[in-house]
Amino acid sequence: MNKISGKVWNFGANIDTDVIIAARYLNSSDPEHLAKYVMEDADPDFPKKLQRGDIIVAGENFGCGSSREHAPIALKAAGVAAVVAPSFARIFYRNAFNMGLPIFELPESLEIKEGEEISIDLDKGEITNNTTNKTYKFIPIPPFMQELIASGGLINYAIEEMKKAN
Repeated sequence: MNKISGKVWNFGANIDTDVIIAARYLNSSDPEHLAKYVMEDADPDFPKKLQRGDIIVAGENFGCGSSREHAPIALKAAGVAAVVAPSFARIFYRNAFNMGLPIFELPESLEIKEGEEISIDLDKGEITNNTTNKTYKFIPIPPFMQELIASGGLINYAIEEMKKAN
Protein backbone atom coordinates (compact mmCIF):
# COMPACT_ATOMS: atom_id res chain seq x y z
CA MET A 1 0.00 0.00 0.00
CA ASN A 2 2.46 2.64 -1.14
CA LYS A 3 -0.05 4.69 -3.12
CA ILE A 4 -3.49 5.95 -2.13
CA SER A 5 -5.83 7.71 -4.55
CA GLY A 6 -9.28 9.11 -4.01
CA LYS A 7 -11.84 11.90 -4.16
CA VAL A 8 -11.47 14.74 -1.66
CA TRP A 9 -13.93 15.84 1.01
CA ASN A 10 -13.04 19.12 2.76
CA PHE A 11 -13.50 19.99 6.40
CA GLY A 12 -12.19 23.02 8.27
CA ALA A 13 -9.80 23.52 11.15
CA ASN A 14 -10.16 22.13 14.68
CA ILE A 15 -12.40 19.20 13.74
CA ASP A 16 -12.69 17.48 17.10
CA THR A 17 -13.37 13.85 17.88
CA ASP A 18 -16.99 14.69 18.82
CA VAL A 19 -17.52 15.93 15.26
CA ILE A 20 -15.81 12.88 13.78
CA ILE A 21 -18.08 10.56 15.79
CA ALA A 22 -20.61 12.08 18.18
CA ALA A 23 -20.67 10.88 21.79
CA ARG A 24 -24.31 9.76 21.38
CA TYR A 25 -23.08 6.87 19.20
CA LEU A 26 -20.42 5.62 21.58
CA ASN A 27 -22.66 3.01 23.17
CA SER A 28 -20.90 0.64 20.79
CA SER A 29 -17.30 0.07 19.68
CA ASP A 30 -18.43 -1.85 16.61
CA PRO A 31 -16.65 -0.25 13.64
CA GLU A 32 -19.58 -0.83 11.25
CA HIS A 33 -21.99 0.87 13.68
CA LEU A 34 -19.67 3.86 14.10
CA ALA A 35 -19.13 4.13 10.33
CA LYS A 36 -22.83 4.90 9.78
CA TYR A 37 -22.47 8.17 11.69
CA VAL A 38 -18.99 9.42 10.80
CA MET A 39 -18.75 13.23 10.43
CA GLU A 40 -22.53 13.44 10.74
CA ASP A 41 -22.44 16.57 12.93
CA ALA A 42 -20.32 18.40 10.31
CA ASP A 43 -22.45 17.20 7.38
CA PRO A 44 -25.57 15.08 8.12
CA ASP A 45 -25.40 13.52 4.62
CA PHE A 46 -21.68 12.75 4.70
CA PRO A 47 -22.02 9.06 5.66
CA LYS A 48 -24.29 8.55 2.61
CA LYS A 49 -22.07 10.54 0.21
CA LEU A 50 -18.74 9.02 1.26
CA GLN A 51 -17.40 6.30 -1.02
CA ARG A 52 -14.83 3.74 0.10
CA GLY A 53 -11.40 5.11 -0.81
CA ASP A 54 -12.32 8.80 -0.48
CA ILE A 55 -9.90 11.10 1.32
CA ILE A 56 -10.61 13.80 3.91
CA VAL A 57 -8.60 17.00 3.55
CA ALA A 58 -8.96 19.35 6.51
CA GLY A 59 -7.53 22.36 8.29
CA GLU A 60 -5.14 22.38 11.21
CA ASN A 61 -5.54 20.49 14.48
CA PHE A 62 -7.69 17.67 13.06
CA GLY A 63 -8.82 15.23 15.75
CA CYS A 64 -8.57 17.56 18.74
CA GLY A 65 -10.74 16.92 21.77
CA SER A 66 -11.04 13.67 23.62
CA SER A 67 -8.60 10.80 23.38
CA ARG A 68 -11.17 8.26 22.22
CA GLU A 69 -10.04 5.74 19.67
CA HIS A 70 -13.54 5.63 18.20
CA ALA A 71 -12.74 8.57 15.88
CA PRO A 72 -10.07 6.90 13.71
CA ILE A 73 -11.96 3.59 13.94
CA ALA A 74 -15.10 5.25 12.54
CA LEU A 75 -13.20 6.97 9.72
CA LYS A 76 -11.42 3.79 8.69
CA ALA A 77 -14.55 1.63 8.92
CA ALA A 78 -16.48 4.15 6.82
CA GLY A 79 -13.93 3.70 4.04
CA VAL A 80 -11.87 6.87 4.43
CA ALA A 81 -8.56 5.96 2.79
CA ALA A 82 -6.56 8.78 4.42
CA VAL A 83 -6.77 12.14 6.13
CA VAL A 84 -4.60 15.08 5.06
CA ALA A 85 -4.24 18.18 7.25
CA PRO A 86 -1.56 20.71 8.24
CA SER A 87 -1.53 19.28 11.77
CA PHE A 88 -3.25 16.70 13.95
CA ALA A 89 -3.96 16.61 17.64
CA ARG A 90 -1.19 14.48 19.14
CA ILE A 91 -3.43 11.82 20.67
CA PHE A 92 -5.45 11.51 17.43
CA TYR A 93 -2.18 11.24 15.49
CA ARG A 94 -1.08 8.26 17.55
CA ASN A 95 -4.54 6.67 17.67
CA ALA A 96 -4.84 6.92 13.88
CA PHE A 97 -1.63 4.98 13.35
CA ASN A 98 -2.55 2.49 16.07
CA MET A 99 -5.84 1.82 14.25
CA GLY A 100 -4.19 1.68 10.81
CA LEU A 101 -5.67 4.92 9.43
CA PRO A 102 -3.14 6.72 7.20
CA ILE A 103 -2.78 10.42 7.99
CA PHE A 104 -0.50 12.96 6.33
CA GLU A 105 0.69 16.37 7.49
CA LEU A 106 0.59 18.86 4.63
CA PRO A 107 0.80 22.60 5.42
CA GLU A 108 -0.85 23.49 2.08
CA SER A 109 -3.77 21.09 2.52
CA LEU A 110 -6.41 23.80 2.13
CA GLU A 111 -5.27 24.40 -1.46
CA ILE A 112 -6.88 21.06 -2.29
CA LYS A 113 -10.59 21.52 -2.95
CA GLU A 114 -13.57 19.25 -2.40
CA GLY A 115 -14.32 16.97 -5.33
CA GLU A 116 -10.76 17.01 -6.64
CA GLU A 117 -8.88 13.73 -7.00
CA ILE A 118 -5.54 13.26 -5.28
CA SER A 119 -2.88 10.57 -5.14
CA ILE A 120 -0.60 10.04 -2.17
CA ASP A 121 2.71 8.35 -2.89
CA LEU A 122 4.27 7.13 0.37
CA ASP A 123 7.55 6.15 -1.29
CA LYS A 124 8.09 9.59 -2.84
CA GLY A 125 6.54 11.51 0.06
CA GLU A 126 4.28 13.34 -2.37
CA ILE A 127 0.64 14.23 -2.75
CA THR A 128 -0.42 14.97 -6.31
CA ASN A 129 -3.63 16.81 -7.05
CA ASN A 130 -4.69 14.93 -10.18
CA THR A 131 -7.25 17.64 -10.99
CA THR A 132 -4.79 20.57 -11.00
CA ASN A 133 -1.55 18.59 -11.61
CA LYS A 134 0.07 20.26 -8.60
CA THR A 135 2.40 18.17 -6.43
CA TYR A 136 3.14 18.71 -2.74
CA LYS A 137 5.71 17.20 -0.39
CA PHE A 138 4.18 15.96 2.86
CA ILE A 139 5.95 15.73 6.20
CA PRO A 140 7.59 12.27 6.23
CA ILE A 141 6.03 9.51 8.29
CA PRO A 142 8.55 7.72 10.52
CA PRO A 143 9.38 4.19 9.28
CA PHE A 144 7.85 2.48 12.33
CA MET A 145 4.58 4.36 11.78
CA GLN A 146 4.64 3.27 8.14
CA GLU A 147 4.92 -0.33 9.35
CA LEU A 148 1.84 0.17 11.55
CA ILE A 149 -0.16 1.41 8.56
CA ALA A 150 1.07 -1.41 6.32
CA SER A 151 0.04 -3.94 8.98
CA GLY A 152 -3.41 -2.41 9.43
CA GLY A 153 -2.70 -1.06 12.91
CA LEU A 154 -0.84 -1.79 16.12
CA ILE A 155 -2.66 -5.01 17.03
CA ASN A 156 -2.06 -6.56 13.61
CA TYR A 157 1.57 -5.40 13.76
CA ALA A 158 2.03 -7.03 17.18
CA ILE A 159 0.48 -10.29 15.95
CA GLU A 160 2.85 -10.33 12.96
CA GLU A 161 5.83 -9.69 15.23
CA MET A 162 4.82 -12.50 17.61
CA LYS A 163 4.54 -14.91 14.67
CA LYS A 164 8.08 -13.97 13.57
CA ALA A 165 9.38 -14.62 17.09
CA ASN A 166 7.95 -18.16 17.21
